[in-house]
Amino acid sequence: MRSHGHSPDDRAPVSAASHALVGILLTSLEALAAAGKPDEACRLAGQACAALRRRDPASWRRFNALLHRLTKQVA
Repeated sequence: MRSHGHSPDDRAPVSAASHALVGILLTSLEALAAAGKPDEACRLAGQACAALRRRDPASWRRFNALLHRLTKQVA
C-alpha cells in the first residue's frame, strides 16, 4: 500500500505556468550573472537543479545547462 505522502520520485504534471516561470527564472539568473554576480547565479541555479531533479527532469536539464555555462564566468 502506498502512503499519501510524496516521495522524491513522484512527478506531477508540469503546468504551463510552471514552464513559464522556469523561463523567467532562467532569464533572471542570466541577467544576474551579466550584472557581475555569476557566483550568486550559479548558487541559485544549483538550488533549482536540486529542487527539480526528480519532479521535472526537463526543467532540471535547462537549469543544469545554465549552471554549466555560468561556471565559466566564475573566477
